Amino acid sequence: MTTSLDCLYSFRRCPYAMRARLAVLFAGLQVELREVTLKNKPAQMLAISPKGTVPVLRLADGAVIDESRDIMVWAIEQQDPQGLLDATILDQANALIEQNDNDFKHWLDRYKYADRHVEMTQTEYRQRGEAFLQVLEALLERNAYLLGDDPTIADIGVMPFVRQFAHVDRDVFGQLPYPNLQRWLQRWLEHPLFMQTMIKLPVWQEGDDVVVFPSRT
Repeated sequence: MTTSLDCLYSFRRCPYAMRARLAVLFAGLQVELREVTLKNKPAQMLAISPKGTVPVLRLADGAVIDESRDIMVWAIEQQDPQGLLDATILDQANALIEQNDNDFKHWLDRYKYADRHVEMTQTEYRQRGEAFLQVLEALLERNAYLLGDDPTIADIGVMPFVRQFAHVDRDVFGQLPYPNLQRWLQRWLEHPLFMQTMIKLPVWQEGDDVVVFPSRT
């Protein structure tokens, strides 16, 4: 079966891929979704993006976008019915996503895989990561979302990584002194679009029927 849809290679549990899928949903677009396994990456994906990370978006015209931030912006620039790219918050949003993708992700990886990084204890790694959580908590003391009363690209860009941090040890996260952040995360976990983002799909193989995301049925 052939399709003229843009094609998104994704991995359900990857936070970078989560935010790309969220952007597609918030934009009201449809793509062909190819769920991959990172232990056996399809040759078709590696041919268009040799670095082998997800997400990778192959546009119908053959162009390739293989950075999640760029995929988010691409999707929302196609359609932005909920104002995620409000010009008045873009500088703040970009700064938050930059801090998330660099400092916070660095400590998140070490917190999650502390047994591979024995230079510090898991608790110490968690505490380093909490510096970013404190920034988010302060923002959420004033607003329902990070930069106002409505979600922006900052929320969808950051939330999957906070989710991953929380899931390292849910009991510990629940006891941390960030009530606003915890409420914000729970609101996202229950958000219909996020729940749609996390639908389980079989791993794609050459010759499979096209999986349209999101399905309209």
